[in-house]
Amino acid sequence: MFKEFKEFIQKGNVMDLAVAVIIGGAFGKIVSSLVDDVVMPVVSLATGKVDFTNLFVTLNGQEYATLEAAKEAGAATLNYGSFIQQIINFLIIAFVVFIMVKSMNKLRKEEPEAEPTTKVCPFCQTDVPIKAVRCPHCTSELE
Repeated sequence: MFKEFKEFIQKGNVMDLAVAVIIGGAFGKIVSSLVDDVVMPVVSLATGKVDFTNLFVTLNGQEYATLEAAKEAGAATLNYGSFIQQIINFLIIAFVVFIMVKSMNKLRKEEPEAEPTTKVCPFCQTDVPIKAVRCPHCTSELE
């Protein structure tokens, strides 16, 4: 079992995955900052200064001015504003990843098609080298 684990760890894909997870974590923090500090204030302004983090429902029926006040009182809350913000986070991350993949695909050079190295003999239908003037199978003259 240890030998199998060692082989698994030594594969290149595991290291690629580890790097991707680390970069993804850092990228997530950048996107969270983008959402919290740039996008959400604009959305809040467009929706009449609604603060999504303070959109909640208390499950005990009492009213609280802010989410922090409800938490300090120990009330159980349903934080649908935070859920909306996480949906916006996801959409932004998905859009940025889409743009990055699209950009990388544009940068990737398409391989030119290789020149053919053989041609088909019109008489016997066998493949012959492209520079051949006679078919080695039927000895017909080729153009």
